[in-house]
Amino acid sequence: MSYEIPAYRHPNLPKNNLGYTTKDYEGAASTLCAGCGHDSISAAIIDACFEISLEPHRVAKLSGIGCSSKTPTYLLGNSHGFNTVHGRMAAVATGANLAQRDLVYIGVSGDGDTASIGMGQFVHAVRRNVNMVYICENNGVYGLTKGQDSATTDIGSKSKKGEPNALEPIDLCSIALQLGASFVANGFSGDKEQLVPMIQAGIAHQGFAFINIISPCVTFNNSPGSTKAYDYMRQHMASSNVVDYVPRAEEITAQYEAGSSKNVTMHDGSVINLHKIDPHLDIYSRRSALALMQEYKDEGKVLTGLLFIDPDSCEVHDAMNTTQVPLRELSQDVLCPGAETLDKINQALR
Repeated sequence: MSYEIPAYRHPNLPKNNLGYTTKDYEGAASTLCAGCGHDSISAAIIDACFEISLEPHRVAKLSGIGCSSKTPTYLLGNSHGFNTVHGRMAAVATGANLAQRDLVYIGVSGDGDTASIGMGQFVHAVRRNVNMVYICENNGVYGLTKGQDSATTDIGSKSKKGEPNALEPIDLCSIALQLGASFVANGFSGDKEQLVPMIQAGIAHQGFAFINIISPCVTFNNSPGSTKAYDYMRQHMASSNVVDYVPRAEEITAQYEAGSSKNVTMHDGSVINLHKIDPHLDIYSRRSALALMQEYKDEGKVLTGLLFIDPDSCEVHDAMNTTQVPLRELSQDVLCPGAETLDKINQALR
């Protein structure tokens, strides 16, 4: 069976500020199972990049191994891409970012690629505050290897095989908060209205933007009793805030009471507009986010939305005081200044 996207597009498709249509942000046709939540996330990324007029050639998309890691093929076909080995996406993204800081890095991973074999890589990407958007398409199952429970499968959750999981899950949002991630959000693949502005905000953020997205596996983990199923998420998800991304707006100060709105200014001057639903969440407090996540979990609910942001984030290039010129663009004379310069450096260290 062949998979092809029709070449024809309606001539009156809307265009963004660059003159591009959404077709310019698409990739190859998806070969994932029909109804897979990962495809909904791909569509959200396409819309997010189109709406903010992000040039596709300025994006580097990276992934590891797994169903989730196939999805970069299905978006931004004119961007740079690298499919790494299992669990190593974060390390490759770190190296690429250090070499070429001018690109926008979007990493797509899964619960196995992140919470199991890739956990060590994930930890250090957070610790270094690598300037990237790290999206975890979390379905709580190893779909590519036919349905085993993953490290994020909730205790008592039943996959297609019908046996409840007996082990405590890893909560990636909680771990990201405790490790010091400067942007943490939780979403659901079936809620595109919330996902698109969250992804846009993550792109604008200077530092490590972690977005965990519950993405049901329709083949192995969408059965009654699964806490990652479509029906379960629709019945148990609760939004902490309604997010609207407003690019390049001036800062607006306002009271942030329940039912009101607040703008959070990013480093590039863009603004996230938040409408607060839960009065107990302080998006500038890790403790507040962790406490509210646990409170909702105890009530059998899944908290979604922007959970935490550090407006004063110091990304890896700032922390290491690297050159403003990307390393790959430096000349041989700058990279290898000669024995005399090296001797001065060595003398300074004695």
